Amino acid sequence: MSKGSTRERLTQAAFSLFDEHGYEQTTIDDVAERAGVGRTTFFRHYRSKEEVIFPDHDRLLATIRDRLAGSTHATALVAVSDAVRIVLMHYLDEGDLALRRYALTSKVPALRDREIVSVARYQRLFREFIANWMGDTGPSAPLRAELMAANVVAAHNHVLRRWLRGESTDPVAEIDDAMREVLALFPAPTAAADARADGTTIIVLRSATEIDALLPSLRRLLQGDAHS
Repeated sequence: MSKGSTRERLTQAAFSLFDEHGYEQTTIDDVAERAGVGRTTFFRHYRSKEEVIFPDHDRLLATIRDRLAGSTHATALVAVSDAVRIVLMHYLDEGDLALRRYALTSKVPALRDREIVSVARYQRLFREFIANWMGDTGPSAPLRAELMAANVVAAHNHVLRRWLRGESTDPVAEIDDAMREVLALFPAPTAAADARADGTTIIVLRSATEIDALLPSLRRLLQGDAHS
């Protein structure tokens, strides 16, 4: 029997027992017996009863980290949106299992607490990536990165919960719309970050002087900056 099929049998056995007898009343031995395997086999796949409930967050986080690492400074925000979609699609692909997990975690405080810890791991990953993207070392930079990361995670959780509650018929379109809203709140990268990228900087000024009269002065300024 393959590792994947054994893991799936353990998961299905666990959720069935949780439905029948309750989470607290179900033991690891009960799950192993229902799945037709031994206790040792259970621990080859899961470290605890709680771990049966949740997705493989380690694998998901690694996938997100790889997606973010493959971006450039110019495509960083696209990578953030893609990373959020990756997580959402995982839950959508789980289908009924995700719905049963939501019902269970809604009733068991210990599982809700563990879910909060898992969410914090995603937020920390986004915060570190966003802080690097901003290139800001000012005293308020960590707070800005934290707030931005929190908005990213909140957008995902909002759409996911709507789908779990049966309120969303197109969660993929909703997550795209939500991420556009979130990314519109992001400040432009700092000048230090912009300096790392090639290109031309254009400054727009308002003046009562005609443009033809201003051009020679602007040209001298630009030439002087280029030779400084």
